[in-house]
Amino acid sequence: MPRPRLLTSDDWPEAELRAAVLAGELVAVGPCWASPAEPQTPSLRAAAAAWVLRDARLIACTLTAAWIWGAVSRPPAALEACIPPQVRVHVGPDVRLREVRIDVDDAVELSRLRVTVPARTAVDLLRTPGPSAGVFGVAEGTAVHGLLAIGAVTAVELQVRLTALGTIPMARQAERRLRGLQDAAGGAGGAVR
Repeated sequence: MPRPRLLTSDDWPEAELRAAVLAGELVAVGPCWASPAEPQTPSLRAAAAAWVLRDARLIACTLTAAWIWGAVSRPPAALEACIPPQVRVHVGPDVRLREVRIDVDDAVELSRLRVTVPARTAVDLLRTPGPSAGVFGVAEGTAVHGLLAIGAVTAVELQVRLTALGTIPMARQAERRLRGLQDAAGGAGGAVR
C-alpha cells in the first residue's frame, strides 16, 4: 500500500506530527505535513488546502491561491476561498469566504480542489481593499510580485485583464498598484514581467 503524500491530524495526533517536524522527519505544508523529500508542488499544496476546504463548491482564491501556485511561502492564517453568489455553504473559523462572480475559465482543479488561475488570483489581489485608504496590503503586494516573479502571469496579461474590467470597483486602483509594483521592481534593478 503506497504511503500517503500528506499527513494530517486525522492520521496522527498533532503533537506527534510537530515532534516529527522537530526531528526533521516531516515539514509543514499549510495545515498538513509531508516528508521533506516530497516536492512542494502546487498539487501538493492544493491537497493540503483541500483538507480544510472540504466542500467541493469552494474555490481557493487570493492569498491561498497565491500560496498554492508557489508565489508565497506560507498560506494565510485563515484560508481564503470564494463561491459564486447563488451558492450557500457553511465554513469554520479557519476559512475566510467571499462571494464573487467567477467564470469557468478563472479556476482549475488541482488535487480535487478548485483554485483560481494565477491571472485571476493576481487581479483579485490587486483589487483587494488595503488596510487603510489608498494603501496596498503588504501580503497582497508580495503575493502579486511572487506570481509575476515565478512567471505564473505577466504584467501585460494583468493589464489586459484589468482594462477589461471597465468600471468594476477597484479596477483603476488595481492598475495603479500594478504600476507601483512594476516601478518598485524596476527601481530595485529587476524587471517584473
